[in-house]
Amino acid sequence: MKRREFLTSVVALGVASSIPRAQAEVISGGQPWQPGKVHTPPTPPKQGGLQYFTPHEFATVGAIAERFIPADESSLSGKDAGCATFIDRQLAGDYGRAAALYRLGRFVKGTPEQGTQSPLTPAERYRQGLAALDSATQKQYGKNFIDLAPDMQETVLHAMEADKFDMGKEVDTKVFFELLLQNVREGFLSDPIYGGNKEMTSWKMIGFPGARYDFRDMLSKKGKKLNIIPTSLIDNTL
Repeated sequence: MKRREFLTSVVALGVASSIPRAQAEVISGGQPWQPGKVHTPPTPPKQGGLQYFTPHEFATVGAIAERFIPADESSLSGKDAGCATFIDRQLAGDYGRAAALYRLGRFVKGTPEQGTQSPLTPAERYRQGLAALDSATQKQYGKNFIDLAPDMQETVLHAMEADKFDMGKEVDTKVFFELLLQNVREGFLSDPIYGGNKEMTSWKMIGFPGARYDFRDMLSKKGKKLNIIPTSLIDNTL
């Protein structure tokens, strides 16, 4: 996937989001916070070593992230940006356990608009899907996915996207591809506090300023190049 197409698809996803919009509140008479004090920042995922993936699974997801987002002059690759680390941390937490999803069944295959209908959690889907991917590439090429040449890895991923790569009866190939792509996107564009977007590489690439309180000091600079250095939530928890 070309970088421009990757970012365009992310924007489209954001526009279509079903997350309800919060009601804005007008603040007057000063700032509703005190400088230098932490105000309920998100809890960082556990650090140090893998939290869910096996080393082989981690390396495989890293290779996939490298193919989705190759390095160029504008940013690090998906692998070097830490997308696999981001996914590993998420699978070890509430997302991986599907804590926010209804999972009591009855499970039947739905339409694309209905999303994934599965009794498996995202963590279980990764474990099953990555094993099926290796089994399929072993059957077709005699190698695990990570041992294929980069161009062959891309061939496999394109076939998965087109739902033309047989990963067995237990895995919906296209659905698993879309899960991988979505999570790599999230890791590449997320706040570095969650393990991805190393050095805020994607934010610097697209000019996103990060977790800043406001921009009133910039109002007088209309039409000027601002060169704002992005700020991570990590900076606000120190």
